[in-house]
Amino acid sequence: MQGTKLKMSTSYHPETDGQTEVVNMCVETYLRCFIADQPKSWVSWLHWAEYWFNTTFHASADKTPFEIVYGRAAPTLTRWIQGETRVASVQKDLLDRDEALKQLKNQLLKAQERLKM
Repeated sequence: MQGTKLKMSTSYHPETDGQTEVVNMCVETYLRCFIADQPKSWVSWLHWAEYWFNTTFHASADKTPFEIVYGRAAPTLTRWIQGETRVASVQKDLLDRDEALKQLKNQLLKAQERLKM
């Protein structure tokens, strides 16, 4: 009724759906930064990749995807002290976040050293 048409395409065929391929490439690159040392753990980083993508500024839209959907800026991640929360799943996510930030910092330092060489 709205005039939309389904167009089938093959995987990794940017000529038919370039925007999706660009998004997939960005998420893949993001995940590679975290799983370089433990490649089988990529699934545990997926929700952080989603958060990263949804809170990253997009020049074409002049906003983040979160702002487009919800009409406001995404909530900021605040610092926390271990044991501050009693909810086990929240505690685990916060520990994962700290581990992600630590690994990201290490990967960036390694990249800087390689560039210096």
